[in-house]
Parts: sequence; C-alpha cells; structure tokens
Amino acid sequence: MQKPCQLYFLPIGGTAMAPLAGLMHESGLAVCGVDSILYPPMSELLAELGIPVRLGFDPAAIPEGIDQVVIGNALPRSNPEVQAVLARGLPFTSQAAALGERFCRPARTVVVAGTHGKTTTTALCAHIFTGCGLDPTVLIGGVPCGGRPWRLGRGGWTVVEGDEYNTAFFDKEPKFLHYYPHFFVVGNVEFDHGDIFPNLDAIVAAFHAGTALVGEHGAVVANFGDAGARTVAADHPRVVWYGHERGADLRCLGWGHADGRLVASLAWRGTTFSIAAPLVGLHNLDNVMAACTCALLAGLDPQAVDAALRSFGGVRRRLEVVGEIGGVTVVDDFAHHPTAVRLTLEGARCRFGNRRIVAVFEPRSLTAGRPVFAQAYEEALLAADLALVAPVFHRHRLGAADVLDRDAVVRNVRRRGGQAVAIPEETDILTTVRACLRPNDVVICMSSGDFGGLPRHLLELLRDER
Repeated sequence: MQKPCQLYFLPIGGTAMAPLAGLMHESGLAVCGVDSILYPPMSELLAELGIPVRLGFDPAAIPEGIDQVVIGNALPRSNPEVQAVLARGLPFTSQAAALGERFCRPARTVVVAGTHGKTTTTALCAHIFTGCGLDPTVLIGGVPCGGRPWRLGRGGWTVVEGDEYNTAFFDKEPKFLHYYPHFFVVGNVEFDHGDIFPNLDAIVAAFHAGTALVGEHGAVVANFGDAGARTVAADHPRVVWYGHERGADLRCLGWGHADGRLVASLAWRGTTFSIAAPLVGLHNLDNVMAACTCALLAGLDPQAVDAALRSFGGVRRRLEVVGEIGGVTVVDDFAHHPTAVRLTLEGARCRFGNRRIVAVFEPRSLTAGRPVFAQAYEEALLAADLALVAPVFHRHRLGAADVLDRDAVVRNVRRRGGQAVAIPEETDILTTVRACLRPNDVVICMSSGDFGGLPRHLLELLRDER
C-alpha cells in the first residue's frame, strides 16, 4: 500500500524541483506533485521513480494530510493552488530551503555558482567526488548523460548547483543563500536575469552575500580570469584561485584538444599533473579547473582526479548530439545568455572542425527577449556560419519597446559579414530551419526551454525524407 503523500511539490517538473523530489523520495519520504505540463527528461525521471504527478492546478485536489508543500519559484502568489495553500494555512517552504536544511546544512557542501557553466561544473565535481569514493549527495540543474540529476550519498559531502535566481514568490533572495557552503565556487559573474536584477552591481552584491556564508574551514573557489569573479572574491580571506594567470593556486600551464578531448597541464601547490576530459572549448576547461580545485581542496589525489575526469559523460543539452541523418548533425543546447551562445559556438567549432555550423537561437528567457543584450547577441551569432533567430518567446508579456529587435540584430550581423535570418513570427520554424540545411551541416538548436521539441522534430523530418 502506497504511503500518503508527505511532501507535495508545487510544481514538480522543474530542473531543480524534480531532482529534489527524487532525492526526497530516495531518502524515504512519500512525494507527490502537480504541474501544468511535463516534458522529458524530468517527466521520464519522475515516472521511473513512480512519483505520482497530477497535471493541471486544482485547489480541490491538494492531498489531505501532507506534512509540507514545497513551492518552486516558477509559481506566482496568484496561482490557484498557492492561494489555497495560504488560505488553509498549510505548512510550506521553498525548493532551496528544503534542499538546504535536509541535505546541505548537515554536510560539507560544495555550492557551484556563476552566470554560466554551473550545471556542467556541478556535474563534473559530482562525478569526480563520486569516482574518487567520497560518496556525495548531489543535486544538478541538468541531467548528466546516462545518469540522474541527483544522487543520495552517505559520505558527508553534498554537491549542489547554486542558482542566483530568486527563491520563491515569498523569498526574493538567491537560491544559493540557502545552501550552507563549505566551498563556494564563483565561475564567472556577468549581468543576467534582468527581470529581477536591475544592474550588474546587484548581481555582484548577491554573489558577495554567497561568499560571506563560507566558514573559517571552507573556501571560496574563484576564476582568476573572470573580471566579475575577481570583483566578488578578491576581498575574501579564504579565496582559492584557478586560472591561466600567474597567481592562480591551480594554474593551467598549457591546453589543447586531442582525439576530441580537452587536455591540459595543471600546476597545484608545487605539483604538476595532466588531465583529459571528453569536452571541448576553453569555457569547459574553466569548468574542469573549478571542479578540480574543489576536489584537490577536499584532499583528493591529482592522478585520481584525472582518472575520474576521463570517464565523464557530459550533460544533456550541452552540445548534445541528438542524432545525425542524411549527413546533417542535430545538436541540442541550453545556451541563452550571449556569452554562453558565443562559447557554445566556439566549442562547436573545436568539435566539428570545418563543417558549416547553423545556429538556431530562441530568445526564450525574459532577459534574452529584451533589448539589453542585442549587441552581445550580434557578437555571439557571428561565430556561426548561419544564424537563424526565432521569435522572442515571451514577446506577448513584454511591451513593444521592451522586446528584442531581431531584425536589427540580423541586419547588424550581416553588416559585419555574417549570415543571419530572423524567422517570421507566423512561419513554421521547423520548415524554415529545414529549408536552410544542406548535407554535412551541424545545426545547433539553442534555447533555455524545450524549443517546442525542435531538435527531435527536425530529426524526425530528416528521417521521413530518406
């Protein structure tokens, strides 16, 4: 007989909520939840665990006798079930607070923060700690290839992705402030999330607050090569730097690619060692170095760290090849900030060589859909051989003056010698993308959402044509 639901996840399908539900389930609690829609991979993971999920918000359907409601930051106070929770006086908490209290406070916690790369860095750190026998508890805001975005460990370590976005409608502080860091990783700091942060100074202040939580036996692990990270971490009394520059505690002496892998020579406190990882691009080298620094601070042997790195499987939707048909390779990627878009395309160039790269970019987030990054997107999209810019996803929620002018972005890319097209709003995106492709192309679909299943549908269309 199934136990009554103890924790009710409202909603359950998000990239942080679903993994937390998995962690709570595996720790012995009865979990259930609701959402408006579910799509892979979170829908698959929840189904695999047998966690009951109801689709469609209905205050009358909230289970009786629950111990606590876990409310995610995707829901506003006006949501009908949120209103019912408040009206009935049901106990509630946020995703971040629930994770922090149960899995971070009792452990030595590695909090991986930064504007970009934190999902990959968290996955790398978790993979190294696990492979080297530290048996960590893990929560990642993305799905490792061939694995799950959570892990329940018993080794006294927790590795968690530290999101700077707000916690819930009732808690506007960053999520990572709930995670009790032993190591707080600052990979990079740039302006983002313009819907909640007015400027870069506000983001820097948020990261400063995160570093201030590190205790006397912990450390801030920061990227010496990133100006924002230096601003945030420079005055911390226990900062450990990684980077390419003199003065970095973990320093890269040289790097490159061999057989499709990143290879590098690193120096750490008088010891030089080599590493190899099945990744590409300078940005991923930074991610690897951040994870290595945490592992070395945790007392792991450099050779053991290298051995663990070599079996890293990557993260879904990070230059993830979903298939190749008719000579066209279809890639799915989560990139949405202009820096991430540029680095993704540069990494693709390392991976795919001289093949033509077609970038299909959807301005999905509220920040990506605003004009604030227009010039930066122009710079980023020049790294593709052809850039197709899809309609702004939230254009109907933004005023006309607050919507990214895609036509202007495309014109400026062309003016600078690039190839770009703004996909008309009423045009079928799938058909438009297919018409632009030719054999030997690599098409990279980039969006912070599911992009309407574009990579999958594109593969199906190419398959049907054969």
